Amino acid sequence: MTPRTIVVCLAMLAACAVLPRSTSQADDEPFRPEAGTFPPLDMSHTYRGELVFVDHANRRGSIRVQGSGMFFRNDPHPFALLPYAVVRYHDAPADLRDIPLGTVLHVRAFLPPNPEISAVPVLPVDNKARDANHNRGAGIAPAENHVLLLEDEPSHCLREGLVWRLTEIDRHSQAGMIVAHVEPRDGSGSEPQDETLSFDAATRIWRGRECLTVEDVVSEGLWPAEGKHGLDQTVLLGISWRPTPDGVFTRFHISDIWLDEDAIHRAADQQTETHKAFIRSRWMPAWIDSVEYGTFGSAKVIATLFGGMDDDLYADFVPGRAAMMNAVENTLKHTHGAYGPAHMASRGTILEVLTSEGEPPLGSSGIQVRFETDLIIEGIRPGRVVRVRPDTWPQVQVPREEYLNDASSIEERFPSPAIFPQY
Repeated sequence: MTPRTIVVCLAMLAACAVLPRSTSQADDEPFRPEAGTFPPLDMSHTYRGELVFVDHANRRGSIRVQGSGMFFRNDPHPFALLPYAVVRYHDAPADLRDIPLGTVLHVRAFLPPNPEISAVPVLPVDNKARDANHNRGAGIAPAENHVLLLEDEPSHCLREGLVWRLTEIDRHSQAGMIVAHVEPRDGSGSEPQDETLSFDAATRIWRGRECLTVEDVVSEGLWPAEGKHGLDQTVLLGISWRPTPDGVFTRFHISDIWLDEDAIHRAADQQTETHKAFIRSRWMPAWIDSVEYGTFGSAKVIATLFGGMDDDLYADFVPGRAAMMNAVENTLKHTHGAYGPAHMASRGTILEVLTSEGEPPLGSSGIQVRFETDLIIEGIRPGRVVRVRPDTWPQVQVPREEYLNDASSIEERFPSPAIFPQY
């Protein structure tokens, strides 16, 4: 096997996508995504916790997972986004870089598809059931650390049809506690469990296009003055965590309150525009379904665009439009070219855009593009992950940390301290 073949094989492994377990597998065998298609959401493991570290260029980070014990004792738990992962912030598409540290997130994740090339530690498959001791409890370090869905509290509630009902406030100056619970928007369901959350002068309260303070809502009579009072408000909450006094080890904090639909829609619109600009500068991620090779390097490629994006982005893929397609690593970093993504990208034309019937699985847009090029690059192979740029999108240079010269180099994928200047 030549060095070039080894590089290609490693890169293909790194970009593998995933598919559900076959019926021939034993019922008690742990589910692990495999190369081929998108995994079913209902096979994922669910947990919740505080975002404490982000390595946005490598699409990974750490979450302090909520368990049964003392939250502050829990070590940050590493996670990696699957290539087709869906990230939601303020009920809109997002990148990891958009989410503030400290935000409490809901996670749906799987075992590493290929443990040998995992960007985060590989743990025993039963690790979520192990007690971490030292008053931390079980569930805080699940082996399911490859994320399909990552979403903040309002995104989670809106997707699940939930709201927060505020039932009591204990206010002293501009800080205090609120008792609240999550309930179905339609009022159905079992008896809800109350939770006590803190708020303070930094808590943002959104109404329509206004950003209010605690003093504002008190002066308007929306909240009572000092002391403990009953409330009955249905809202959406942004939740974070901060160290708590008085020996309380697990209490979450309200970072934002959205009082009405106009307010959350405005937040979603702003985040959507941020994400649209980001994707247009980095190109749409997809994976290759098939390649029909022609003569002298020509080929016709069918690729499935990944899901979770705004409809405006998918609308830019139309038949007859010129486009570029470049190979990327499973962290979605561009490869094949040291002078930006367009350096070695295959250039051609979108021949056809196909939309599947029914609801696509999470991670897929349900949209395939048929692309023709007269010079296909090595990285565009069935099963590989790519990025695609319609010619109406800007052609810009991505920052150095977001592309690879050598896709097989572990040192380049995950840099050591040697990347910093020597003083």
